[in-house]
Amino acid sequence: MTEMTSSPSAWRDFLAQQGAQFAADSAEPAARADHADVIGFGPMAAAPQSLESFMAPLTSLGLIAVTGEDAASFLHGQLTNDVQHLDTGAARLAGYCSPKGRLLATFLMWRDDQAIWLQLPRSLQPAIQKRLQMFVMRAKAKLADASTERGVLGLAGPATANALAEWFPVLPAAPYDKIDNSHGTLIRLADAAGSPRYQWIAAIDTLTAAWPRLAQHLTPTASLAWRLSEIRAGVPGIVAATQEQFVPQMVNFELIGGVNFKKGCYPGQEIVARSQYLGKLKRRTMLATIDSAAARAGQEVFAAADPGQPCGMVVNAEALDDGHALALVEMKLAAAEDAVHLGAADGPALHFHALPYELADPQ
Repeated sequence: MTEMTSSPSAWRDFLAQQGAQFAADSAEPAARADHADVIGFGPMAAAPQSLESFMAPLTSLGLIAVTGEDAASFLHGQLTNDVQHLDTGAARLAGYCSPKGRLLATFLMWRDDQAIWLQLPRSLQPAIQKRLQMFVMRAKAKLADASTERGVLGLAGPATANALAEWFPVLPAAPYDKIDNSHGTLIRLADAAGSPRYQWIAAIDTLTAAWPRLAQHLTPTASLAWRLSEIRAGVPGIVAATQEQFVPQMVNFELIGGVNFKKGCYPGQEIVARSQYLGKLKRRTMLATIDSAAARAGQEVFAAADPGQPCGMVVNAEALDDGHALALVEMKLAAAEDAVHLGAADGPALHFHALPYELADPQ
């Protein structure tokens, strides 16, 4: 892989110079401080929830580079999606399951002439990377932490085309299309609220040089804005609180291209396949507003008609304002017809909205 000259803290230092404020976590090891979440840009900045076009540094994401002549075949036997036929013009979602078919992690995955790249929350990366490494065995594949080699910007909204034109005159045409050039990698993600979203992954020097000109079109904002856009797009992300809670279909993962049912074996594959082909699914993930800004991934939800046991779990949630959160909630489909509440049958109410894709039954 190409050597990067920037120090591990160069991206954080630059963002701080631009007014970025970072989440404080006294329990976080110093070695991971460079991956603290960006929570805003200055005390008078616009609320990230209200921005139409923005750019958000995604400092809490980690990146695993998988190299070697067996890299594709090794990952193909570990993940829910097809890696062998992943070409350099596309990105894919992929899951990593336990032997019981429950998701341990979800990735954004792509390849270039250097490596196959797996993007996931930095907080999960060390354990997931170690687990994958255990199964390399005799395969000619090497996993490396590449999180400090590249910065990641999330860009969204109608102004992104003009903002990116200097570096990417032609943008990826459809979701999960990808372009590589001397300025880095640009991946289009699933649209949210009718607007395109992109990730620009590049050397720190490239992003810092581009920042002032990008800021003429896009408002710098907290990472929260990007995570809200992921929720609006109906794209779930496994976090520590939800590891081993969901079979992929429970979080709609096959509906958004994260599972290939023809690719062959991987950990948990039989259970995932059985869930797909044994009839109508009774659990799915819904988009909801919750009457509590404190809603968090891993919290259970309860239906008023059956208050004694949870009917589902929050997959992802982010604050919309002081009193509300936007969330993806995995639950029994039948319970969505009833009043559903967070934490207890008399807790904050959930209000459901249409997802940007259809909750189709397995075919």
